[in-house]
Amino acid sequence: MRKPFSFDSLFEAAQVLAAELPGTAALCNEFVGEFARDPAASDDERFLAENTRFHAFISDGRGLTDLLAELVSSLDALTVKVSADLDSFRGLTASERFIGRFSRQRMWRRHGARVRAAPVVQRLQDLLVKSNAIAGLIHTYRGSAQAYHKAAERNLVDIVERRRRLVDEIDIARIRIKELNAKALTTQGRIGLYGSKAEWDRMEQERRALKDEAERISSREHEMRDDSERRERFINIFQLFVDELNIQIGRCNALIRKLTIDTEERLLIYQAQVDTDIPGSKVQISAELFPNIAEEISLFERSMLLPHELEHRKRAADAAFDERFPAFGQEHKGEAHAPLIDTTGISSRLRFRFLRS
Repeated sequence: MRKPFSFDSLFEAAQVLAAELPGTAALCNEFVGEFARDPAASDDERFLAENTRFHAFISDGRGLTDLLAELVSSLDALTVKVSADLDSFRGLTASERFIGRFSRQRMWRRHGARVRAAPVVQRLQDLLVKSNAIAGLIHTYRGSAQAYHKAAERNLVDIVERRRRLVDEIDIARIRIKELNAKALTTQGRIGLYGSKAEWDRMEQERRALKDEAERISSREHEMRDDSERRERFINIFQLFVDELNIQIGRCNALIRKLTIDTEERLLIYQAQVDTDIPGSKVQISAELFPNIAEEISLFERSMLLPHELEHRKRAADAAFDERFPAFGQEHKGEAHAPLIDTTGISSRLRFRFLRS
């Protein structure tokens, strides 16, 4: 059974992993560079130790991005609830309409009291605070992952190229062994054709020299082949590390894209609430207070966020998020194509300025 959502506990767990993972990635990356400089210095025992570290990094990295996905998804669900509450404020309840039959003033007083009792703006502000915190964590970790990915990929390319040259040397050695064995066999066949013992001794000596050289090259070929197989094992975990960093960067990109769109949505809902002219409904929102979502706030301040345009981008961002995080993308699928803010049946007194034609 899934535990109840707790933003603080999940965010704290994500912070811990985000603080630890760069250190682990640094150690992994350091070993990749060390192997690139001196492959012979790493034995099977070192392979086992590093393999454990690399797989731990992969597991923790998936854990971090899953935690971040759960946080982003949960904030989206809370936004849906806030939007639904705001929609309910624009209409009148049955009791309010009944009171309105006798006194319009009392009807609107009752409506105002109901709106003030539900602190929508405070909830929106809390969502923006949390959005800002998550955005900072994702951006910081993505920057770290990008730096380690670039360095590890560069060293991996060098390691793979050196192994390729080693494989070429092995192929050349095998061809040379075949040539020497063929010459030795030819020389052996010629020995019986000559009557002079001195000539037999010379050709036998030549044959032995060819066989010795073939055996020497064969021994070297076995050493190079063992070295190539050993390098391949290390290359496999290095490639896994580089691929995982790339996956984590892609996951962070999907998280940032969704969080950006969701934050813009929260700002539009905030604008809708402010436009109701409810006393005390305005709170300060600025890039200085929310530096990690400053770009979205800048668009908001310049009135460049439009509901109909946002809905299209939100569907695309949700689809990308669902693809990367299927476990967290299904909860609100049914509401995915619902209007950002329902404008049905809004009275002229409560209509939002940003939705006016």
